[in-house]
Amino acid sequence: MNKFLTAAIIVGAFYSVSAQEKRLLGLEEAVKLGIENSKNLKIDQAKIEESTANLLEAKNRQLPELKVSGSYMYLPLEPNVDLKIPGLAGGGPKVSNVLYGSANLSVPLYSGGRIRYGIKSAEYLVEASKLSTENDKNAIAYNISQAYNNLFKASEVVKLLKENLASSQKRDQSFIKLENNGVIAKNDRLKAQLQTSNIELQLMEAENNYSIANINMDLLLGLPDNTEIEVDSNYIGADDLGKPDDYYLNLARENRKDIQALDYQRKAAALGTKAAKAENLPSLALTGGYVAADIPKLLTITNAVNVGVGISYNLSNIWKKNSSLMQSKAKEQELAANNELLNDNVTLEVKRDYQNDLYAHKKIDVYQKTLEQAEENYRITLNKYNNGLETITNLLDADTAKITANVNVITSKADAALAHKKLLQTTGTIDQ
Repeated sequence: MNKFLTAAIIVGAFYSVSAQEKRLLGLEEAVKLGIENSKNLKIDQAKIEESTANLLEAKNRQLPELKVSGSYMYLPLEPNVDLKIPGLAGGGPKVSNVLYGSANLSVPLYSGGRIRYGIKSAEYLVEASKLSTENDKNAIAYNISQAYNNLFKASEVVKLLKENLASSQKRDQSFIKLENNGVIAKNDRLKAQLQTSNIELQLMEAENNYSIANINMDLLLGLPDNTEIEVDSNYIGADDLGKPDDYYLNLARENRKDIQALDYQRKAAALGTKAAKAENLPSLALTGGYVAADIPKLLTITNAVNVGVGISYNLSNIWKKNSSLMQSKAKEQELAANNELLNDNVTLEVKRDYQNDLYAHKKIDVYQKTLEQAEENYRITLNKYNNGLETITNLLDADTAKITANVNVITSKADAALAHKKLLQTTGTIDQ
């Protein structure tokens, strides 16, 4: 029985440890995983396939049309057949069934350019769909960077608070000994333990934030929700901000996929206008056909082949207004206005994110100075306290200020890295 319990405990411990997988993940790999598993991109892929199908439909219009039809009719009642052919007048033979078949071929020769414009327009729309997908990839890459940044900050804050909690608990043990020896008052020891409790609460909150950020990353990357992601400690790197904002603005105009997609949509709309104008032109096609019929005891037709040229023109276009042309021109005006608005928004976004990037990096310098001041203040206060020249309250306040300064430095560096990622996303180059 004891052996059985021991084995059960070992197996249970094994499953509890293996239940949560731990995985070291860099930002680049995280972005790749997120793009591969993005549900939004699966929707975009379906839109590309839809546009491709529309292109195939447009190309099919330039191919010959071949239609074959046939019918067999049984006549339950004897029809009255009166032949008017001279010499054969009068009643005809009894007819009980009719067999008829035909084949018709039509090859388009001229349609006013509607087919050609339709194919080219569909090609532009396929490219626009692909570029829209690339633009979504750019946005997804930033969303994953943002989630990774939150996970990194939460992880670093947890590490920092654990270190400070260990130091604070060690100080509490020293204060208990000093209190027992009558060196410090009980009130001072309680103040120190109160600060330890506050650090414990901060650590619990940080660990909770880390767990939520980890779950969010698992869902974004398509990983099992029990995967614990270990962030790369080298996530924070040097950012190149040695160039003016105009450099990033030109970069955005060259690389933004939404600008390029809108350009293809405008080209497709222009061709749509040409196709709408072509509706007022006639259509010309080469035609051919074959007919065969068999009416037993009355008529048999074979080898009835015909070849010709067919022309089609809708005369009602003379007095009807071309609504398709009006709609297409309105679409062109709408896309032109969208293009102007998009360019204005791109200019605003690039300049705003450039300023935010500069601001985020300047904050690092300020927080770094604050940390140096907090550490020096704590060193001086501790020295005075050890010499009986400072109170425990001021010592604990100095310790709290040092912890806060450390947290601010870590979060400001991570925020600066994310601000630069946002600038790259705005220029359309975050995935490069």
